[in-house]
Amino acid sequence: MKTIEEGPLLLSGTTLPQHVAVIMDGNGRWAKARGQARIQGHRKGVEMVRELVAACGEKGIGAVTLFAFSSENWRRPKLEVRLLRQLFLLALEREIHKLHDNGIQFRVIGDVAAFGADIVKRVRDAEDLTQHNTRLRLTIAANYGGRWDVAQACTQMMRDINEGRLVAEEITPETLSPYLSMGDIPEPDLFIRTGGEQRISNFLLWQLAYTELYFTPVLWPDFDRTQFELALQSFASRQRRFGRTGDQVEAAWRA
Repeated sequence: MKTIEEGPLLLSGTTLPQHVAVIMDGNGRWAKARGQARIQGHRKGVEMVRELVAACGEKGIGAVTLFAFSSENWRRPKLEVRLLRQLFLLALEREIHKLHDNGIQFRVIGDVAAFGADIVKRVRDAEDLTQHNTRLRLTIAANYGGRWDVAQACTQMMRDINEGRLVAEEITPETLSPYLSMGDIPEPDLFIRTGGEQRISNFLLWQLAYTELYFTPVLWPDFDRTQFELALQSFASRQRRFGRTGDQVEAAWRA
């Protein structure tokens, strides 16, 4: 088995994550350190989203999920929230046709109705336009929270129970999963959080159960391709056991 230093192992399909989830933290601090308004950091952050998506597409990574706006972010100053909303709308206008032309499927998870009818319409139009693309699945979590996700899944399950499509006594983790916002996508292999914090902050609580976690002090606007490679190298160096022993994993690898 090759080591990280030998290089080719990182580029093989067996050691690359197929689904990467990211909390893009540090935009405001990046701008403040440069004497700029916080929104400038968020604008720079959008550029890095473009870079990350391009890198994942080139490497054959099949899914990327980005935490753009949590359900707790409404507590931020009203001006910043308003500017973030405008930036989200502008990014939808400018980027969606580029994504479509590059074969990328786009969708948003979360309670997007809170952003207003104009954004909801643009989100749905973007999802409809790109729904059949297969090169990469880009998911944006906006006004999203992991607890909200589980709660809405339970609400939908209760509806099916009441209408006779599901039996309460037969509920298992496997029957709950399809009701979650990303029930049709494999769970993330690699979770990245920039900005120095080491917590998952109510992001994909159910889906991150067996995900490899990678924390970096690098602020999101500085998280370039070199930094992404470091995250991929860290992932490739880990042995993912899923309850098995290390010997079992090694034996399966050799086979």
